[in-house]
Amino acid sequence: MSVDVFVPADFTARALGADAVAAAVAAAPGVEVRRNGSRGLYWLEPLVEVATDAGRIGFGPLDAAAAGALFANGLPDASHPDCLGLVEELPWLKAQSRLTMARVGVIEPLSIDQYKAHGGFKGLERTRALTAPAIVEAVTEAGLRGRGGAAFPTGIKWRTVLETDGEPKYIVCNADEGDSGTFADRMIMESDPFCLIEGMLIAGLAVGADRGYIYCRAEYPLAIDTLAEAIRLAEGAGYLDGFHLEVRKGAGAYICGEETSLLESLEGKRGVIRYRPPLPAVKGLFGRPTVVNNVITLASVPAILAQGADHYRSFGVGRSSGTLTVQLAGNARRGGLFEVPFGKPLRWVVEDLGGGTASGRSIKAVQAGGPLGAYIPPRHFDTPLDYESFQAIDAMIGHGGLVVFDETADMGAMARYAFEFCAEESCGKCTPCRIGAVRGVEVVDRIRRGEAAADNRVLLKDLCHTMIDGSLCGLGGMAPLPVLSVMTHFADEL
Repeated sequence: MSVDVFVPADFTARALGADAVAAAVAAAPGVEVRRNGSRGLYWLEPLVEVATDAGRIGFGPLDAAAAGALFANGLPDASHPDCLGLVEELPWLKAQSRLTMARVGVIEPLSIDQYKAHGGFKGLERTRALTAPAIVEAVTEAGLRGRGGAAFPTGIKWRTVLETDGEPKYIVCNADEGDSGTFADRMIMESDPFCLIEGMLIAGLAVGADRGYIYCRAEYPLAIDTLAEAIRLAEGAGYLDGFHLEVRKGAGAYICGEETSLLESLEGKRGVIRYRPPLPAVKGLFGRPTVVNNVITLASVPAILAQGADHYRSFGVGRSSGTLTVQLAGNARRGGLFEVPFGKPLRWVVEDLGGGTASGRSIKAVQAGGPLGAYIPPRHFDTPLDYESFQAIDAMIGHGGLVVFDETADMGAMARYAFEFCAEESCGKCTPCRIGAVRGVEVVDRIRRGEAAADNRVLLKDLCHTMIDGSLCGLGGMAPLPVLSVMTHFADEL
């Protein structure tokens, strides 16, 4: 009788040599290799898990040679000196509250049987017994807010689409995950694709839509292939029930993470923003009412319908209900994904779970919310991870990405990069973004050269507020946030 040994098959684990590790393990007698998704503990990848009566025990990080040696003398057990112990008891996993990511790293991504055995499709089953307004009300009561960055209440968006006349209606999943230091969407698509499919099916029932599209960036080939196969399997098993669902590949433009630019691209046009109103919920894809949510938002829906709005709302604080999929990257000792309830202090995530910096130096700043997010200094690390608390310190949570910088970081250079990034990625439709970002680079350069520094600081601040107030979308409107945070917290470095 063979023993199951799990080796992750997600993109990051493969980049770290997981395929070679899997081949080395498969050569051992009495072993059945299972390719699961990553647990998100990326500093331990490739992480090999051996099934035992007590649960899975872990070994990692391993390369192919180490994996071969580990299994050379038979199946390793918990007494082996390199054993990390029971994986579920590892402190970085045990401290989490996995709702959306409950199956990630546990199941084989394309096994419908394993998905169902771990609670999959229960939410869809219960949804089919409800009316459309009742489904929307459940999501509204749960307090689910968009995880793409804007944090708009999902229930309100769905209700608008439900109550707007027009056929057909669409469900569009924004899988154009472009923020630096973010990878939660990719992990769901590669490691638990049926969860996203189930969420989109529930959304379709909620608003009366019979077709959906997943817009995924071309840089995620494994996610695209996994989703396409998962859709084929779900359709073959009868779960789509007439709902047309397909994956569309984007070309990787950062602006297409903005929902109206995404819709333009999905229609086969150049990815530039649309004027609003009308909102996509009223006039979206092909001019029809459209739900646009990102991957984590839609993947959070099945648990809400399966376990109830009250259960979901029991996690989090205030208006920030549920959990946040924190992605820790940059100069972090333990980089990876941690799903935690809203309200946990930033310091707890960065220092306790993340272990501080990989370099061993002091943390100088954490950028939260992607390349357009503010730089947060250590004096604000006790701020709770919730939308309102971050807004109070002129920061944002965004998609949940946290990028760590140590004391050697040049914050003036980082401020310049924000404008440089915006200038590169702007769609060019509005003047404040198109021209303002270029002028921002020039003004920062003058300040750093010491040319009329005081006057140019005043000019820089005026430019930032002009972009915030005048840009048509979040790219130009938010690019000044990291600059202003540097001016506030690291003024002597600009």
